[in-house]
Amino acid sequence: MNLVIVSGPPSSGKTSVILKTCDALKNSGHRVGVVKFDCLHTDDDKLYAAYGIPVKKGLSGALCPDHFFVSNIEEVVQWGIEEKLDILISESAGLCNRCSPYIKDILSVCVIDNLSGINTPKKVGPMLRSADIVVITKGDIVSQAEREVFASRVGQVNPRALTMHVNGLTGQGAYELSTLFYKDDLNLDTVKGMTLKFPMPAALCSYCLGETRIGDEFQQGNVRKMNWEQN
Repeated sequence: MNLVIVSGPPSSGKTSVILKTCDALKNSGHRVGVVKFDCLHTDDDKLYAAYGIPVKKGLSGALCPDHFFVSNIEEVVQWGIEEKLDILISESAGLCNRCSPYIKDILSVCVIDNLSGINTPKKVGPMLRSADIVVITKGDIVSQAEREVFASRVGQVNPRALTMHVNGLTGQGAYELSTLFYKDDLNLDTVKGMTLKFPMPAALCSYCLGETRIGDEFQQGNVRKMNWEQN
């Protein structure tokens, strides 16, 4: 089985891109499934199921969705193997732009949209910087010049990645993306012992453990204060 990890900022078009790519993969004879990670609520699992795609969803609740991802990805892989999938796609929430749900030697895809602003690539952390493929969406809404400037900014942040434009509505570019999702020589049976491309966001403070009161006397653990002398 092949594993592909897809992440990106909210509403960037991840689900639409995955659906169009799954159509192309199914037409090529591959059995593909999806696991959707989110925080509080998602109906995307119903959308995948309506397309006949095996799907599971995981809601992290009060936990960071990518910490939740790492804690559950091995079980996800085993589910995909039980389903006899050729390709398993993991869709991450990627809410804070600092998230880094990528595993070394596993194909990593970041979806980002043209409408987010030309400075957005600089604001996105390892989710964009360590991706193998960057998919740019919503290019039909902006001008050609805006598309080129945005793609250039993406290239400055991650010059190693392959950058592609995919239309989540029409599916243009989805077939080309699908050809990169499957490798005959990759036969994944576990992710135990594999490592993340980048450490997760560090957070273990009193507020992580349920504290709601504000003030220095209530702050313990991993706490960072602003440097007022440099501002």
